[in-house]
Amino acid sequence: MRDEHRELRELLGAHALGHLEPAEAARVRAHLDGCAECRAELAEIAPLAARLAAVDPDALDGTPTPPPGLGAAVLARIAEEERRVVPLRRAAVRRRVALGAAAAGIAAAGAVTGWLARPVPDPPPLEPVTVQAVAPDVEARADLVPHTWGVEVKLSGRGFAAGEVHRVAVTTEDGVEVPAGEFLGVGPQPLDCNLNSSVLRADAVGFEVVDADGDVVARSDF
Repeated sequence: MRDEHRELRELLGAHALGHLEPAEAARVRAHLDGCAECRAELAEIAPLAARLAAVDPDALDGTPTPPPGLGAAVLARIAEEERRVVPLRRAAVRRRVALGAAAAGIAAAGAVTGWLARPVPDPPPLEPVTVQAVAPDVEARADLVPHTWGVEVKLSGRGFAAGEVHRVAVTTEDGVEVPAGEFLGVGPQPLDCNLNSSVLRADAVGFEVVDADGDVVARSDF
């Protein structure tokens, strides 16, 4: 019953305009006799149907023409709104930039404070080793520093030929020489350099210093 009511109610607009087939119009009229709700709705639709009937369909095909000056008025209004809004946007941007800078400063200060407050690890222990000078005038001493990535050789001395490149290699238990770096001799002047090898301290048994001619000028056995 409700489905039939909904179906007939949907036909009220066409009925008011007189667009229903005779059989459908008869069904709607029969329904209206017993349905006060649909009669009330038809009473609201009827005035609109009368106005629609008076509309000339041919007049609806033309493209409406806007009133003169409408485009210029719209552009002027847009320009006025931009003049009013842009300064507000700039002020908002300046506020956001200032707040962002303040937040960044606070974060940086917190990071620095945290970095300064963190415990400083103790420096790794130094292991002094004896260095045997092979070349005349060479004097040298060294300390070893064990690292997780290898052993560091802190070499100090004098008498290495000035201007010549000297190469250092750490020797493993298997007799393999692994490069640890190089330095430039400065003659009788004191020299300090740090040399790094990928050989772990537990696997290192010594190192050699070789001059530009390939001759050993100093060595150490651990």
